[in-house]
Amino acid sequence: MNIGIVCYPTFGGSGVVATELGKALADKGHHVHFITYSEPARLDAFQPNVFYHEVSFENYALFQYPPYETALAGRMVDIIKYEKLDVLHVHYAIPHASAAYMAKMILKDEGIDIPIITTLHGTDITLVGKDPSFSPVVTFAINHSDGVTAVSQSLKQDTYDNFKITRDIEVIHNFIDLKRFIKKDKNHFRKLIAPNNEKILIHTSNFRKVKRVEDVIYVFKNVRDKIASKLLLVGDGPERNNVENICRSIGYCEDIRFLGKQEAVEELLAIADLFVLPSEKESFGLAALEAMACEVPVISSNTGGLPEINIHGKTGFMSNVGDIEDMSKNAIYILEDEDRLNQFKANALAQAKEFEIHKILPKYEEYYMRFVKKA
Repeated sequence: MNIGIVCYPTFGGSGVVATELGKALADKGHHVHFITYSEPARLDAFQPNVFYHEVSFENYALFQYPPYETALAGRMVDIIKYEKLDVLHVHYAIPHASAAYMAKMILKDEGIDIPIITTLHGTDITLVGKDPSFSPVVTFAINHSDGVTAVSQSLKQDTYDNFKITRDIEVIHNFIDLKRFIKKDKNHFRKLIAPNNEKILIHTSNFRKVKRVEDVIYVFKNVRDKIASKLLLVGDGPERNNVENICRSIGYCEDIRFLGKQEAVEELLAIADLFVLPSEKESFGLAALEAMACEVPVISSNTGGLPEINIHGKTGFMSNVGDIEDMSKNAIYILEDEDRLNQFKANALAQAKEFEIHKILPKYEEYYMRFVKKA
């Protein structure tokens, strides 16, 4: 198939999933065309069957804000026509699904009918999409897509709860590339971080309020009071200054490292003992799955899609949002006994294998074919 993929080209979950999906489809012989405003972060090496088409346009003085959605629709029309795409898969509802609908209507006037698949990822439904300015557009774009998928059962239900959706939504979970996310021997690196064999806790996110990074700090404090430990904070965002101030206030600054945005996060996960994800909302929890693939048990909240991947008492533990004491207790329980920790690590890897990309990829291929055959 000739497949178009539209996504945000960032480190965020939707962009990562879209890019890894496209690369895996290309490995199977499909021709994959990425359409976005800059090269996706994970599209970092030449690969046969992968093509990148940049959306660029002049920002005329007439416009106070650049009309990206219109430019994107125009670029979609061009690529669909001249690359003879069989299906267009857009990730994130706005503006991608609405721009795709515009492109579809333009092409219909030229006798071309291409199926549009929209994948919902999270904040396009649970946060941004609920804004009154966007909600009618999101509802329309979902209802007028040919096919719609969601990355978790939780997100599917959130979509039905928050919008007047009149069509079926297929759940196709996010996935993990176990060739990349695998525990590697990084003992030399571990010794630099934890020279006295301290336990290493890790958190990765975009440091937005919804991630509750301050809870990570307080959980770490409680663990550090009982067990010699280090904390790695990976990522950056609006809450970083606040989190840095909390670190100073608890008095363990020398044991906490802010590492900023990291492309090779798997190398950091390889030296970690415990992943902490206390988010207020997680539509899936891809960061947790990446940790589990690297044999890192997860301490998380019990919100959104996290119960679909983190098995309570087996791959880690879940607590109510904001329950720092329970998260701390569970973290100490895992870390205080080496045999218990190793069992949790083994369980985490076994669960991650259930979401291996080659198990999920055929579900997308089959879903595409339902609509390509009709087109």
